[in-house]
Amino acid sequence: MGNSVNYFHTGNSLIRAIHTAVKGRARYKVSGLYYSPGFKTYLESRLSEEKVVTQVRANPVTGNVLVFFYPEINPNAIAWLLQEIVVDYSKQNKKLTQNKNLPILAKPVQKQLAKASSELALVSGAISILVLSTVLLHRCGLDEVILLTIQKLHTPLLDRIMLSITFLGDPLFLLLLCLGLGTRSAYNQRPGEATSLGMAAVGAIGLNIFLKELFCRARPALWDHLVNVGHYSFPSGHAMVSMVIYGFIGYILAKQFPQHKQLIFASTAGLISAIGLTRLYLGVHWPTDVLVGYAAGLVWLVVCLKIVSQSLIKLKNTYA
Repeated sequence: MGNSVNYFHTGNSLIRAIHTAVKGRARYKVSGLYYSPGFKTYLESRLSEEKVVTQVRANPVTGNVLVFFYPEINPNAIAWLLQEIVVDYSKQNKKLTQNKNLPILAKPVQKQLAKASSELALVSGAISILVLSTVLLHRCGLDEVILLTIQKLHTPLLDRIMLSITFLGDPLFLLLLCLGLGTRSAYNQRPGEATSLGMAAVGAIGLNIFLKELFCRARPALWDHLVNVGHYSFPSGHAMVSMVIYGFIGYILAKQFPQHKQLIFASTAGLISAIGLTRLYLGVHWPTDVLVGYAAGLVWLVVCLKIVSQSLIKLKNTYA
């Protein structure tokens, strides 16, 4: 079998050992594991049945498998075992593909179409509500009324809280956040995720600047602002960019930790809403600025997520 762990990289592209320095523990890059939850379950189940393996963790996002085994076992033996599992899984998928027929595929396809339609309806409904609310506020002249009502809630403590929250939605801070997360994704061999996040951030900021220059709406001047603001008011950059960036990050986290999906989405929505509220509390935006910022950000977020999902499908088909 040989003592060189790199054998599985140069001689066979299915398995590549990437960390075997600690006895009884090794990490491998496994072909076909990328974005394949089915293979993850199959691989973990097969390895758990082996007496020499004490624990296994497979990550379909990175394509890595972390295996804990008895210290006297050579990491190459685990690599051979992984190779056999990959080959077996590929054979099963090949047989399944050959035996597929249209009636069998009908239900999964219908289920995917129904899910896509419901998601589209939900997003379209959210955008429609935001746009309709904006129109009603503008026609009824409630922008100023709402801000003056909120202004009555000001306290020194609440001022500090709102200033802290609004900082989390500053476009420059969000751009730096994306730079850090993108670097981490690239380091973890997820370049597509890093590229998509960068595209989402730069696109959202650029689109917001374009819209501000297009409408040239002045900011509210109902009281002295607690923060220095420049540029135009419509639409809110904090609302728009935070919708895109935090929405994108929430989507990625929900994919990585599906067991906490509801908590992640709820926390993301709460943070985005809080950032928009701070812009009203600080008196630097009209309510219609914030609502349109959310609507425009949601549209751009959906476009970015659509591109990401299509890329994942292509990647999954490539390594399946």
